[in-house]
Amino acid sequence: MMTLTLIGHDERYAVEQLAMSLFGADSRVQVMSRLSRGSRYITASTILTSETKKSRGVRRLAVEKETVQMRRRILQQSLYLAALEQLEAVPAWGALAGVRPTKLTTKHLLQGGSEASADRLLRDVYFVTPQRRALALDCSKATVRAFEKTEETDVSLYVGIPFCPTRCAYCSFVSRSIGKRTELMLPYLQALQREIEITGQLLARSGKRVRSIYIGGGTPTTLSAEQMVWLLDCMRDTFDLSRCLEFTVEGGRPDTLDEKKLKTIFDHGADRMSINPQSMVDSVLRASGRPHTARDVLISYRQAEAAGFENINMDLIAGLPGDTPEGFHYSLDTVAALNPANITVHTLALKKGADLFEKQVDLPDAGAVTEMVDYANEALRNLGYKPYYLYRQKYMSGSFENVGWSRDNRDCLYNIYMMEELHTIVSLGGGGMNKVNLPDGTLKRFHNPKFPEQYIEQIDSVLRQKEELFALL
Repeated sequence: MMTLTLIGHDERYAVEQLAMSLFGADSRVQVMSRLSRGSRYITASTILTSETKKSRGVRRLAVEKETVQMRRRILQQSLYLAALEQLEAVPAWGALAGVRPTKLTTKHLLQGGSEASADRLLRDVYFVTPQRRALALDCSKATVRAFEKTEETDVSLYVGIPFCPTRCAYCSFVSRSIGKRTELMLPYLQALQREIEITGQLLARSGKRVRSIYIGGGTPTTLSAEQMVWLLDCMRDTFDLSRCLEFTVEGGRPDTLDEKKLKTIFDHGADRMSINPQSMVDSVLRASGRPHTARDVLISYRQAEAAGFENINMDLIAGLPGDTPEGFHYSLDTVAALNPANITVHTLALKKGADLFEKQVDLPDAGAVTEMVDYANEALRNLGYKPYYLYRQKYMSGSFENVGWSRDNRDCLYNIYMMEELHTIVSLGGGGMNKVNLPDGTLKRFHNPKFPEQYIEQIDSVLRQKEELFALL
């Protein structure tokens, strides 16, 4: 287990997060991070001790330039420089440990910086590799385009349906695997209706307008076609959607989709659908707890097209159990041949609560995952797709990232607004997180109860929280 010793400072979080990103939480490396002050310079030094090697990294900063941010920066830089002597490969994201690396370059561009100077920031300050710098810059340019479509009155809506037919092996999302048990569904929808109606009233009084909608989960299409009609009509009757640019329903698993349901969703207002194979190799799907086949994915995609959807996303995961670089290449090529508007490439993150966290069996190693991710980046660029948003997660295979790719500038606006925190996200339903952009530029979060049972029981508190939330806008 990793040990961390701090001398002369208390910036534990900044040092610990980068160390975990570089070495993993279960590493036996010992980290000694020291900050010392002289009359002219502040010096950060890190000594890393492993079972076979000791290494040291040093960075310094002029005293007059010290800020909290600059102090944390040199501490992380010294750790990174020491780590280079211990690691087998250069870390793709260098000394960046955060989940949103594009926030640096987006802020830089929005403040008038050039693409060249943003690239130098990532290269010279954070030691990010050329490929990841290109990813970050492309995503930041997409964020700037999305920002230019926003107005001060904009908010986006997230609606959580925390139910799934069964649970996938890699999933850690809070949801109920209901199988054929549907007794929670009706009281959940009744509570959700109350939250929708109250939120509609608060929105109307606030003068805010809905810019994008995302119905996620769980697996929202666990709902029947009739329940989807009720939900979509309830939202259209409650909210002013005259300025809504995008309305997504997370179809997720093909085993929850059919021709009738997809047609119903499209006819009742949604214009973007997500169909997520995760892999197009049947043996990998079985190992991951996915009950559908690759053929089912193809059928669902064609049904979605026939229903009228022109804006379809498909998710893949690099690093699933039993997968190989060749298998992942096949999955990506098969999905890309369908020519969806969006392809999102995730890297497997081993999270507490997921079956794979406890049973890490037959997982590809970091080298294999690297090959998968690199292939996706090159192949999708060659096909005319461009990255438009990305984020990282803890415990991710190879410390890589999740990247959304789009063709013809069909970026998912909700993903950008939510990830880059460009405006307030109002979340409805169980497991939702409300992100309120305050007038002073800071962010305040409000969490809805996680599980359906809690959400139903605490709905009165949820409604009071919504009033508190809108009082800030």
